[in-house]
Amino acid sequence: MAQPNNPLHGVTLEAVLEELVRRHGWPALGREINIRCFSHDPSIKSSLAFLRKTPWARAKVEALYLSGNHR
Repeated sequence: MAQPNNPLHGVTLEAVLEELVRRHGWPALGREINIRCFSHDPSIKSSLAFLRKTPWARAKVEALYLSGNHR
């Protein structure tokens, strides 16, 4: 099903997170979104596990990605 109004359509959560880490780095990401998996021994794997089961945190990550997308 096409989702023309969904800017995240076709973009995986892993790709979103990797872009944010590349753009901001873990320390800045942890300050921007205050969740433990970004500030204490961060990794893509542990962060993805947390974000997949925590809708409010995932929404914050997606919003940050969209706010800086197309720079």
